[in-house]
Amino acid sequence: MSIRKISGFAGIVVCCLILFMFLAALINYPHKYIYRVLVWQESDAFDWQKFPSRELHAPEKTFHFDTAPDERTEELLEKVAGFYDLETFLDETDTQSFIVLRDTLLLYEGYFNGARRNSVVTSFSVAKSFTSALIGFAIQDGFIDSVDDPVTRYLPELAERDERFSNIKVQHLLMMTSGLEYDKNRLFLFNGDDPLTTYYPDQRKLALENTHITTNPGSTFDYNKYHPQLLGMILERTTGMLVTEYLQLKIWDPLGMEFDGSWSLDSEESGFEKMETGVNARAIDFAKFGRLFLNNGRWQGEQLLPEWWVNESTSPFIPGNYTEYYNENVKEMPGTGYYKYMWWGFMRDDGSYDFMAEGDKGQFIYISPEKNLVIVRNGTGYGVEPKEWVSIFYRFSDVY
Repeated sequence: MSIRKISGFAGIVVCCLILFMFLAALINYPHKYIYRVLVWQESDAFDWQKFPSRELHAPEKTFHFDTAPDERTEELLEKVAGFYDLETFLDETDTQSFIVLRDTLLLYEGYFNGARRNSVVTSFSVAKSFTSALIGFAIQDGFIDSVDDPVTRYLPELAERDERFSNIKVQHLLMMTSGLEYDKNRLFLFNGDDPLTTYYPDQRKLALENTHITTNPGSTFDYNKYHPQLLGMILERTTGMLVTEYLQLKIWDPLGMEFDGSWSLDSEESGFEKMETGVNARAIDFAKFGRLFLNNGRWQGEQLLPEWWVNESTSPFIPGNYTEYYNENVKEMPGTGYYKYMWWGFMRDDGSYDFMAEGDKGQFIYISPEKNLVIVRNGTGYGVEPKEWVSIFYRFSDVY
């Protein structure tokens, strides 16, 4: 058989496989999901314009930071970034917004690549840290008894499918240690967990029916986007509110957010918040969320979120089997990296630590309690190696 005939035959086989995959997808998945995977493809910073959403409303009384421009801030950032001009660096690295806050003082606030102060930026996985905070509020309000509660207390359907779900606690979801299977991408285009948890139009159904236990809970860290979905359902069932409504009540109103915001939904029909990625707001209001955690849950003299919850959420977790427990992404972080209640952390040799909420394409809320700093960066892409941003924040906090 000639090479031309072999190539032609191989092409036919590939086309048949693609056709088979597509027909199988039409049978097994909602058409809306197939459309999103094929047409929307990889997520981008403007996903908030594609998905339906539930609105967050700026309260009548809004909070404004005091402005205190500080040349030293720019100089130190240029030094640690290894770049001669901060604003050129930010512009050339796909940055939309960059804010440096010391307590209530805005040391630096800049917008780039067409963005303005009132431009909507998205959270991506920064939303997970909001989800975690809402769990803390739900415990404070008595809706959830404890992070030690089994998830099946609130989601009994899971135990009906597999009794081993009763061994998974709320804390395991927060720590990313549930033992649930998570394969970002699989051979079949549509059945990877990343596209499913991003684009499937009924995330409640997905999290309840498409989760499978592979290891014992608590044994290892494994980043898993089913966790915030399960936590979102727990919030709905215990509070009796939509997740966005609870966010409005517990965070948006008390912090005096300056602008409206929204939380993207899986679909109009399902109406469930995209718990892992979907908080959309202005950078200055993301900074307020960071300051809430900088101040151990206090805001304007009032203890909104319990101090013990903030400490429990962000303080170092360095287990004795650190090397086996964490993956390389954590171990390659500055200082001694760790993960706690949907916050990333960095412990220094002296025991002090910084922590951050982080999302794809370079969305950051970085907090340094030792230096009383909050840094917010949003972008359409990283513009540099993702870990370089963390290194810049970490080194800036060191020398500030």
